[in-house]
Amino acid sequence: MAWKLLSVARETKCLPEADLAKLDDIRAAMEEHRHGGLTEKNLKIIRAVLTEGVWNEVVQLPRALMAEARLLRHQAPVKAAVLAQVATAIAILSFAPIRLGNLIQIRLEENLIKPGSLDGPYWLVFPHYDVKNRVQLNFKLVPQVCDIIDEYIQDFRSVLMRGSNERWLFPGETGGVKTSRTLSIQVTERIEKATGLRMTVHQFRHVAAALYLKVHPGQYEVVRQLLGHRNIKTTMNFYVGLDMIQASELFSDVVKKRLDDSLEAAE
Repeated sequence: MAWKLLSVARETKCLPEADLAKLDDIRAAMEEHRHGGLTEKNLKIIRAVLTEGVWNEVVQLPRALMAEARLLRHQAPVKAAVLAQVATAIAILSFAPIRLGNLIQIRLEENLIKPGSLDGPYWLVFPHYDVKNRVQLNFKLVPQVCDIIDEYIQDFRSVLMRGSNERWLFPGETGGVKTSRTLSIQVTERIEKATGLRMTVHQFRHVAAALYLKVHPGQYEVVRQLLGHRNIKTTMNFYVGLDMIQASELFSDVVKKRLDDSLEAAE
């Protein structure tokens, strides 16, 4: 509720910046009193993506969408451009689990930059004042994501610009930035259509934490930095319950090994 009130204040610009900052501080302080753990809705997603093969379908989806966009590029340029746009959003979220508010506000040469050569990788950067928790974010994107971004920018983005010269990575129908609601719905629907998994933009953050903690149990500090939490208590309140999932898998491995050993001895 505190975050919703802050979001309304920011969207409507009904408060000066100083008051927005105070409201944000109050919201951050209330985070410490949030009920620990993930909701059942989010745990359902976690259980799904920790199932063998499911997450692979999601991370491979951007390439499939880009291939579809190429086929449609000449006969249905707007539809193709929207497909490429959604593919780009999913590719970014898979490797840089940022909040929807930051995703939609990405600007070329400001948030999406190439600090080295033009042939080098993209970096996704957000100054602290543009992030919910006032924590600076920096993500070096992998070549596979950079390739998708480059193709989208070079071959599809101009169709959606509609004559505008603004630097939004995700332009909308009115010449400005695309609405967060529209992009969020398109991402969710495309993932569900392709994989059967109904997943929101925000749930990419929970998935990122679960995937990392599965490989590196207990390393909450890395997850805190990855998600841009100000306080590690916030990270632990959300994800400490995932330890039970990892514990059960480790125990299953022990029992399975004993079973395999006994069967081998019996043979």
